[in-house]
Amino acid sequence: MATFYTVLAVISLLFTWTAIVQARRLYWGMPLYFLTAWLTGELALIHVFWQVGLTAALGFAGVLSQPAPQIGLALFALNWLGLLYLHCQACDTPAALSQALRAGLGDDYRLDIPRQRQGVLRDHVLSAQWLRPFHYSRPGVRVTRNIAYAEAGKRNLLDVYQPETPREDGFPILLQVHGGAWMIGNKEEQGKPLMYHQAERGWLCFAINYRLSPRDTFPDHIIDVKKAIAWIREHAAEYGGNPDYIAITGGSAGGHLSSLAALTPNREEWQPGFEQADTSIQAAVPFYGVYDFMDGNKVRPDMPMTDFLAEKVLKCSPESDPELWHNASPINHVSAAAPPMFIVQGTHDSLVWVEEARVFAARMSAESAQPVVYAELPGAQHAFEIFHSVRTDHTVNAVGDFLEWAHARWVSLR
Repeated sequence: MATFYTVLAVISLLFTWTAIVQARRLYWGMPLYFLTAWLTGELALIHVFWQVGLTAALGFAGVLSQPAPQIGLALFALNWLGLLYLHCQACDTPAALSQALRAGLGDDYRLDIPRQRQGVLRDHVLSAQWLRPFHYSRPGVRVTRNIAYAEAGKRNLLDVYQPETPREDGFPILLQVHGGAWMIGNKEEQGKPLMYHQAERGWLCFAINYRLSPRDTFPDHIIDVKKAIAWIREHAAEYGGNPDYIAITGGSAGGHLSSLAALTPNREEWQPGFEQADTSIQAAVPFYGVYDFMDGNKVRPDMPMTDFLAEKVLKCSPESDPELWHNASPINHVSAAAPPMFIVQGTHDSLVWVEEARVFAARMSAESAQPVVYAELPGAQHAFEIFHSVRTDHTVNAVGDFLEWAHARWVSLR
């Protein structure tokens, strides 16, 4: 047991180190690095709790009186300092989010939200939520699962997160698109903290599956997203929703697809058989998305995604079909007609680098006629908002602010 305790202390300290540093050029070691940094950084205080509990139990059992486990205790003490640093860093998240919202929407942006809706905004996070990171359900939210929106079997199913209390003007709608490198993932796995938060506050939320590579090939993914938008617009009223207002969100590949859908409304070649359907989006919140498939700004020359995308997702090289590669990149569709957008990115994202989001946000701010908010979260790793954490819940609060503001502005301009 003494040896186990010391080895566990070494491993825990290494994991904490991965969450603190910003290491990206690890090549084949990147998936393991990401996994350890992600789960350590977002669950930092929970790790402190179980490690302190284990130490106390071994102390009472007399195990720590031996020399070897005392080395482990010293390493754990150093590890706890690192974990507390990570927790404090996450607690600074609202400052970065508030600054981003004020910069993008104005210092008094909350005054643009109707008084009766200001009451649903939240500035604090609940320890009862982030201490139970995988507990999502909320009172007053009914979930209906596995509704078909198109013909591709389980890959064309969606779930509905419906408020039980109706809204007189109909629920505004939020569509969640999961990530997973365009190859894996399901609608049940991502976006739950945000969807339950919004549904609890009178938003109708949909989470979709879509066809995946390598079995299917881009643009099948974005076609399915647009099929879902068209289906939601046709059927939202059945669930109390307002089909005229749809916001979209998603992370990673979902960030790519949600931003691409927002920037390419009613694009006929991506709406085969439903060319006349309205697939416009009224607001978008992409998380850590891939915005430039060809890396035109040389953000990641040492670790390009080109080979992976060419082999698995687009199944052609940039040279053989440059138009497809160009059209697949959201950054190439930025224009004055873009809807309001809240771009969220972590500084320590090891899979999609922060510089790519900076370039995309700068292009959006320069060309879009609508407000653009860009929040860069210190220490945040890829996929940080999949489950409850201090950082996740502060970010969900800020996204709630943005969505309420965007909807209020849309209503005022009608």
